Amino acid sequence: MGRHLKVIDTVPAAARPIVRRTRPRVKPAHFLFGFTAACAFVLVTVVDPYSGATASPYFQIAGSATDNGPAQAVLVAGSYTNTITRDGYAVTEKPKPVPIVVAVEKKTRSFTAPPAAVPDPGSAKAYAYDAVAGRGWGEDQYNCLVSLWQKESGWRVNAQNGSSGAYGIPQSLPGSKMASAGGDWATNAGTQIEWGLGYITGRYGTPCGAWGKSQASGWY
Repeated sequence: MGRHLKVIDTVPAAARPIVRRTRPRVKPAHFLFGFTAACAFVLVTVVDPYSGATASPYFQIAGSATDNGPAQAVLVAGSYTNTITRDGYAVTEKPKPVPIVVAVEKKTRSFTAPPAAVPDPGSAKAYAYDAVAGRGWGEDQYNCLVSLWQKESGWRVNAQNGSSGAYGIPQSLPGSKMASAGGDWATNAGTQIEWGLGYITGRYGTPCGAWGKSQASGWY
């Protein structure tokens, strides 16, 4: 036991039979089938890229019949013509309103004053009498002027209203306005009369117009 036997090959190498190993021949039919199968797999993969993914139970191709909404279809009708008809119209300019002129008769109220006495020569009234005539006014205008200034100042050169400050024969307010007729407006009756007649002419037209205003409102 425990002994190993060694087998010695005593046959010479030249006397050994020669054994040749050869590859098995592949039949042409088998090669053609394999090539065709490989080409079919490639074509299927290219034409239908999802073919290899359909094994998953959750896979769905977009736009398949399993979509929830109905497929949309666009119907294109044949050629048509859309005709637009516009009604004719004419533009008429709105007539401009014609102003209605109502003739109103202007009524001028005539005011008169009692006749004035003949003025004393050299007095303020005498100066006023000449100044009224020099403006083309008649005796009636002088009468109105005498009544107006008699009421206002009593024909006193230095008459002054204690409440308003009006001064002089025509009761200028303020008295310094009369400086436009002369620098001696505070003491010269002629300067005051000239300024007063200018004021009456510009505001009332005539002494009788100023007298009427004074009669109506108490001032002029």
